Amino acid sequence: MKSIRVADYMNKHPVTFTINMSVAEASEKLIHSPQNGAPVLDVYQHVIGFVSEQECLTHLLEDTYLSEPHATVEDMMRTDVLTVGCEDSVLDLAQQMTKNKPKLYPVVDESKRLLGIITRSDILKAIDIHLRSFYEKGHDRLV
Repeated sequence: MKSIRVADYMNKHPVTFTINMSVAEASEKLIHSPQNGAPVLDVYQHVIGFVSEQECLTHLLEDTYLSEPHATVEDMMRTDVLTVGCEDSVLDLAQQMTKNKPKLYPVVDESKRLLGIITRSDILKAIDIHLRSFYEKGHDRLV
């Protein structure tokens, strides 16, 4: 199971944001995607932050009360982003996901450039596929 790599199950074309994008633009991108959040990238595709649906909702409500959109992604992004590498183990990430809150992890290279994202659903799918193939081969115990 340790040989199941993040790279084999990550989404290589995720929704992403830039710092100057409006909250309304970011929200619209999330509405039209299966993601519940997205990494914020600089001009070199480095992950510099993260914005979830919750942050979008909070800022959209503020804009509604003020009757004027003013916030940008930079105003609402978190900068303490947990990331993983493409060679990381799906099983190790699954264990990490049981302890940490993120439902989505940006997958980055050594210089923090975005390669894709991986979600809890992707992890469940990976483990399910490998367990099914294991049992289909007639094995009666995990190695």
